[in-house]
Amino acid sequence: MSTDKEEKTPAPQQVGDEPELVDENESDNGLPHAVQIVSIGTESDQYAFSFKEDNLNGVLAKVPPGWKVSVVSVVGAFRTGKSFLLSWFLRYLHYHSTNKPDLVTGSGKKWYEQFSSLGNDGFNWRGGAERNTTGIWMWSEPYFLKRTNPLSGKEEDIAVVLVDTQGMFDHETTMGLTAAIFGLSTLLSSYQIYNVDKRIQEDNLQQLALFSEYGRMALETEQQCAAEYREKKAREEEQQQQEEEVKTRSLDGGEKEKTKEDSPKKEDKKEKKPRPKLTKTKPRKPFQHIDFLVRDWQNFDEEEDMELMEKEMDEYLNSVIAERDAKDLHDTRAQITACFEKLGCFMFTHPGFAVTKKKYSGDVKVIEPTFLNLLDRYCQRVFNAGDNLDPKVIHGRELTAVELGAYVKAYALLFESGAHFPEAATMLDATAKANNSNATSLAIQAYKDDMDKIAGVMCSNYIPPDEFEKSHRQLAERSLEMFDDMANFGNREDIDKAREMVIKMLKDNHEVYSKLNDGRNPLAGFEIYILPMSVAIISFLLRWIADHTCTSWSQTCKVGSDVLSEVYTVGFLFMLIISATRAKQISDSVKRIRKALKAVSSDSGGSAVNTKGGGKGLKED
Repeated sequence: MSTDKEEKTPAPQQVGDEPELVDENESDNGLPHAVQIVSIGTESDQYAFSFKEDNLNGVLAKVPPGWKVSVVSVVGAFRTGKSFLLSWFLRYLHYHSTNKPDLVTGSGKKWYEQFSSLGNDGFNWRGGAERNTTGIWMWSEPYFLKRTNPLSGKEEDIAVVLVDTQGMFDHETTMGLTAAIFGLSTLLSSYQIYNVDKRIQEDNLQQLALFSEYGRMALETEQQCAAEYREKKAREEEQQQQEEEVKTRSLDGGEKEKTKEDSPKKEDKKEKKPRPKLTKTKPRKPFQHIDFLVRDWQNFDEEEDMELMEKEMDEYLNSVIAERDAKDLHDTRAQITACFEKLGCFMFTHPGFAVTKKKYSGDVKVIEPTFLNLLDRYCQRVFNAGDNLDPKVIHGRELTAVELGAYVKAYALLFESGAHFPEAATMLDATAKANNSNATSLAIQAYKDDMDKIAGVMCSNYIPPDEFEKSHRQLAERSLEMFDDMANFGNREDIDKAREMVIKMLKDNHEVYSKLNDGRNPLAGFEIYILPMSVAIISFLLRWIADHTCTSWSQTCKVGSDVLSEVYTVGFLFMLIISATRAKQISDSVKRIRKALKAVSSDSGGSAVNTKGGGKGLKED
């Protein structure tokens, strides 16, 4: 990894060091810090959401191109230790991410034993009863981890961003605003942690079911539209294939009539392509992963055996979400299990009464060992377990940083009113538009990446026009196929408009690459020299012939010789003037002459090569 990121990563406080504070709003010393991506309240509306796009782009721009992004967020009631937990996450990732070499290796100590104080240079936290976090915050530096892809089984890199949210259920936040905060966080997250105090109570489940219902309604509408689009596309492909089969049979019948007498037993056997099946895909659940993180749990049977404690956690979660006879309790649990792909539970014991004091500054020594062991176990569970650390997925697609940024912007703008959760149809429209935008960007970028290798600025070889146009058509078709695969839900008219934009952008980029390629044509610019040079040479030869064939006393021959002399002199002077004004291109011109000779000599061979190969091409306008 780059050393720039290593130098910017804040070093954990060593024994005896004082904690280095970093302000959340600004980091004058360039160290990583929390940045606000959504603020709440404006001069005109105290509940309005304000999206800070530059802050978000500044974080996501640090993710390498093409890498998938996992978003880990923490939500819950105010003053339950969300920011405190995220600061521990930062410490863990500092020691275990691939941004820099593993600092634990060879030390013989746990990661939380490497520093004396948690400090307050992570997500801002403090003891007391006052609300400390407002809006939604993201850590300014993504962390890089290794992940085993569950489909391919191969190890791959993934970027992790941490998100902190405003505490809910205080005396200043309305239920509408609380729902909006929770809902937006859920839409953005791939791994969400619901922080609860002491136990999972029925109101916790009801609140989660209420908030997730909004997202479920929107995403179910989205999935329904997507399914309808896929079925429509499959029917169109089936109809097209049937028409091709009918056309093929009619052609084969005519051919057989012509060759019946010559080869009565010979029949053309063509392999038939299988017709597309209109299969219904298993619907995805709206959201990915949520953990109930129970704080200050006091009912472990045995606090020395971690495996036994985790078994108790699973048993507790199963008992909480087990079916109930009462309809309202049953519906609440069914709603939660229907909304999330994965549902988990983890419990922390009390960290020690010294931690709860308002003057506590992060001293690790006063924290209970059992809490630290459980914290270590949970960090491993969230960040190291390959099954849990998934990229953010929307509509079945794992998102890169650029794609994630488009969706975050689309969702954040939906919540501008703050006090009201957006309707499902509005959310669907925003998701579809963000998806179309991503599909357009990725399709054009794929075309440009490939064309850069063929005729980009860094290329030096000239490509014959036929070969250039063939490559353009193939790459343009590939880009359009990529767009069609991604832009497969939402309003069809919007998709068609986006596709037309892709075609227009492909044409514009084609013109740019065509001009770049023409600029490398070894014969380009020689028309300036060819005409005066030809006239000068012909005039010189005619004068030479006239001087050696005409008699010296012929006045006509003398006048003709003088005229021809002036013509080729003017021609050569003109060439000298042009050459002087284009002195920088003289050496290139010499090289072009050599290349031109090679191009002329290999023209027939090049034409033969261009006729080889296959592939479907775009229709020329």
